[in-house]
Amino acid sequence: MSVRALRVYYGTLRGTVRAVDGVSLDIGAGEVLGLVGESGCGKSTLGRGILGLLPEGAASDGEVLYNGQNLVTMSDKELRGLRGPELGLIFQEPMTRLNPLMRIEEHFAETLKQHEPSLDNREVRRRSLETLGRMGIPPTRFRQYPHEFSGGMRQRIMIALALVLRPKLLIADEPTTSLDVIVEAQILRILADLREDFGTALLLITHNLGIVAEACDRVAVMYAGQIVEEGSARQVFSEPAHPYTRELLRSTISLDTTKLHSIPGAPPNLIAPPSGCRFHPRCPDAMHVCVTKAPIEQALDGSRRVLCWLHGPAGEVPDDGWSQLERQQIAVAEEA
Repeated sequence: MSVRALRVYYGTLRGTVRAVDGVSLDIGAGEVLGLVGESGCGKSTLGRGILGLLPEGAASDGEVLYNGQNLVTMSDKELRGLRGPELGLIFQEPMTRLNPLMRIEEHFAETLKQHEPSLDNREVRRRSLETLGRMGIPPTRFRQYPHEFSGGMRQRIMIALALVLRPKLLIADEPTTSLDVIVEAQILRILADLREDFGTALLLITHNLGIVAEACDRVAVMYAGQIVEEGSARQVFSEPAHPYTRELLRSTISLDTTKLHSIPGAPPNLIAPPSGCRFHPRCPDAMHVCVTKAPIEQALDGSRRVLCWLHGPAGEVPDDGWSQLERQQIAVAEEA
C-alpha cells in the first residue's frame, strides 16, 4: 500500500480540524510499520482514513493506492468489498466494539456471511473456531457473551474477527492498550505469527515505544497531523533525527531512569496549527526559520526521511536563525 499526500479534515462549528495533513508512507507485503506519537496527533484518524472509515462531516483527498486502486475515490460499496477480505482493522477498546447482546459465535457468523454468503453454518463454525484457536481461546467459550471475557481475551476476539477473513493488510489501533505486560507480550507474539504464517502486513498504531522497538521493521513518527520522521526502527531509535522523536525517546521510562523527563506543553490545536514548523513552540532546538517557514522534507541515509530545518535543505536556513537556548540567553541579558 502506498499513501500519498493524504488529508483528512473534520468540519466543526469552530472551524476545520486538519487531523491528517499531507501524509505519505508505504507499507510492503509482510512488513510491520509502527506509527507513534502523542494523543491528538492524528494516528487513529490516519488508520481509519486509509480504510475510508470516516464519520459524517469528514472529508479526505490524496491517494491511498492498494493494488493499483485509489481507495480515496472508491465508492462505499467498493470499499466494503475490500474491508475484511483484503484490509482489516483492530479497533481500540474491544468492549465497546463487541455487541453485548450477541454471543461470540454470532459475531463471527455475521462477519463471515457478510463477505462470504456462500458459506454454510458448518464452514462458518470451522473457520471461526480455527481462528479463535490461534488466539488461544478454546471452543468451550464460543457461545459466551463479551462480558464473560477479560480485557485481554476480548482483545484476542477482536483480532480473531479481523483475521477470520484473512486480510492482506491489518491496521491495529492500540491493540495492547490497558493490557498487562504478560497479555501484551502474548498479543505481540500473535501478531508476529501472522506475518510469519500468512505474510500479513501490519500498521501498528501505538504510544508504546518499547512495542515498536520489539515488533516493527520501520517506524513513522506523527505530530500534529504530519509525519515528521520515518525510517528503520533501528536507525530511528539509535539516532533520532527530529527533535520530537528525540524528546519522545527521552520521556520513556526504563530500569536505568533516574529522573523523569517530559515534553513541555501539548500538541497544538489542529484548527489553527502554529505557523512554520508545528513543533517549534515546544522544540528545544527551534530557530527563527522554524517560526516563519514550514520545513521541507529531507531524505537522509537509506530510506529515512525527516521534516525538520536542522537537516536543511542546504542554503535554506538563514544565518540569523537562533536556537531556543540562544533566545533565552538574549532575553536574560536584555532583562539584566
